Amino acid sequence: MRVSQADILIVPGYKGAGPEHWQTRWERRLSTARRVEQAEWSKPVREDWVKAVAEAVNASTRPVVIVAHSLGVATTVLAVPHFRHHVAGAFLVAPPDVANPKLRPKHLMTFGPYPREPLPFPSFVIASQNDPFCDYAVAEDIAHAWGALILDAGNSGHIDAESGHGPWPEGLLTFGKFVSRLSTDPLPRPDLTT
Repeated sequence: MRVSQADILIVPGYKGAGPEHWQTRWERRLSTARRVEQAEWSKPVREDWVKAVAEAVNASTRPVVIVAHSLGVATTVLAVPHFRHHVAGAFLVAPPDVANPKLRPKHLMTFGPYPREPLPFPSFVIASQNDPFCDYAVAEDIAHAWGALILDAGNSGHIDAESGHGPWPEGLLTFGKFVSRLSTDPLPRPDLTT
C-alpha cells in the first residue's frame, strides 16, 4: 500500500501534539493525514476520546492507518471494538503504562489497563528504554499481547519534541516501510516479519 491510498489518522496523546511534535509535522507533510481532535486535550475523558477515534475511523473512505502516540495508543486500542471500517494497520509510538499507579497525572490511569487481545490488524509498536511513562519491559509485554512487532528505540525518552524528536525522520522512514507492507484489502493479514 502507498500512503496516498490510506486515510492516515493522527491520534495524539495527553495535551495533544504541539507545532514541533513529529505528529504535527507528519500531518502537514502527508497529504491524506488528518488529526483526531479531542474536546479536552488536558483533561482526557476515556469515553469521549475513544468515541472520537472510533468516529474518525468509521467516517473514513479509504483503508485507515492509525499513527498514535502516548495516550493516543491507549485510546486507539480501547476504540478497536467500535471500528466498523477497514483498519489496514496501526503505528503505535511510546505507549504509556496506564496500569502504573505512579503515572501522573493520575486520571490517565482511567485509560487502563490495556486490553490484551491480539489486534485485528497489523501493528507496530515503537518503545524507548528510558521512557518516563513506561518501562520497556511493559511496552514489550503489551506489544506481544497485541500481536504487534516492537522496535526498541534505545534511550529515546518519550519520543516527543521534548526528547528531541521534532521532525523524527527515522520514524517517518520506518512508518513508510510499515505502510508499504500493508494491504488495501481487509484479507489476508500481511506477513510483516520479512
